[in-house]
Amino acid sequence: MEVTLNLPDDLLLIRTDLRPDGVVVLCPPDCSQWRASVFGTGTYAAISSVCGAAMHRGVLGPSGGSVRVHKQQGRHNYMSSYAHGIQSQSLSRWTASFNLTSEKHTPLVKSVYVCVCVRADCQMDIALVIDSSNNIGQRRFNLQKNFVAKLAAMLRVGPTGPHVGLIQASDSPRTEFVLTNYTQPKELLFAIKELAYLGGDTNTGKAIMHTAETFFTQDNGARRGHPRVMMVLMDGWPSDDLEQAAMLARESGINVFLVSVAKPAPEELAMVQDKDFMKKAVCKDNGFFTYLIPSWFSTTKHVKPLTQRLCSLDSLLCSKTCYNSVNIGFLIDGSSSVGEGNFRLVLDFLAGIARSFDISDMGSRIGAVQFTYDQKLEFSLFDYSTKEDAINALRRIPYMSGGTATGEAIRYTTQNLFRRSGPGRNFLIVVTDGQSYDDVRGPALAAQKQGITIFSVGIAWAPLDDLKAMSSQPKDSHTFFSREFTSLVELIPLLVRGICRDFTENN
Repeated sequence: MEVTLNLPDDLLLIRTDLRPDGVVVLCPPDCSQWRASVFGTGTYAAISSVCGAAMHRGVLGPSGGSVRVHKQQGRHNYMSSYAHGIQSQSLSRWTASFNLTSEKHTPLVKSVYVCVCVRADCQMDIALVIDSSNNIGQRRFNLQKNFVAKLAAMLRVGPTGPHVGLIQASDSPRTEFVLTNYTQPKELLFAIKELAYLGGDTNTGKAIMHTAETFFTQDNGARRGHPRVMMVLMDGWPSDDLEQAAMLARESGINVFLVSVAKPAPEELAMVQDKDFMKKAVCKDNGFFTYLIPSWFSTTKHVKPLTQRLCSLDSLLCSKTCYNSVNIGFLIDGSSSVGEGNFRLVLDFLAGIARSFDISDMGSRIGAVQFTYDQKLEFSLFDYSTKEDAINALRRIPYMSGGTATGEAIRYTTQNLFRRSGPGRNFLIVVTDGQSYDDVRGPALAAQKQGITIFSVGIAWAPLDDLKAMSSQPKDSHTFFSREFTSLVELIPLLVRGICRDFTENN
């Protein structure tokens, strides 16, 4: 029997109960003109656009056509690549995958179509923080419940899709239900309908703090590796401060959206304590995480665009992944035995590692120390907030030349580069081509006790005993060696995967 999907809107779900031989999907022409989100190469994370992945794989051309989707198990480390006009993105982990084959003959049914190039699913953990204050009143509270119910229906809550919990904001926040209480749409909609109005002040800051501190736990059903989203609905303006609570949410990897309904009128602004409360509340003040609705009587048309924002994985800048959450220090041997030409090859190698991560003011950071007998902080973790600037700074490092004191260099780096604590987030890559004149074991152990994971990379004459003495446990997966400087590039994916593995295990 041929399995086909008739899609009423722009969400295509790769469900676990689909037959192993796959579904046939008809993609529209000119799919590449859409902003297709694709994660992986060859095998794609199930959150990817099916038609975008088909273009990337080369089984679909600009004229569109039919493709067959074959579901697969989830995996770690989906790799990014550019192919056939589509740039795929890397992803540390996802719970389901698929691959694609060309389908020559479209099944003869009346309605098999995909409206646009879209995502395969929306596997988010979502906390809805609703306004239950005196500000909103009973009538608009009921309108808010109707809006939230429509949003939940559009999200298609289910075991393999998004999970939703709800918190009411008033004098004190109240968690009404957590992520695992309702995983069937009908049950969830009934729970929303039964919510009772509380009244009280609009203490939205308290509600955000409460949600960030208590909601996304394993006991409440938070799923490992799933993006965490907090959507805050507010009528008017808050009674308390949002900044500290929002900061905690960002540091906890939670993407805060603020939906403001009936924002303060010009004559009401004098009553607003902090006129920049919207900018301070959200994950990032870039326009994406704030959403304005003029009235509770016109919310229906905003359900679909708001749902699409919540499910935009590549735009959720506050999600914690190895690619956007790590601090990587490069400790670079600048001794005389390296030489100017080989030193440049080392910098190219390190730039390749850096290029794999999302370096930004809210993402990953890199810093570099060069050492001989002396040490030099070339740039700190916080000197450059864009990937381009950080990599350019790395490539501009001048070669020092001198002896080799790796142990003292590790001690210096621990004290001067990793000044902020970040257990499970700080990584040091030591690159050396020879034996150290001092002890490396003691400084390396001290660094590891401070939460720094060490990868050692040896080249040419670097003794294996020194490399293993420096590296973290297990030694074999944190120690690398290359006979030639020109072969260092082959180690890039191994180191990136190692960092992501350690980050995932520790977070």
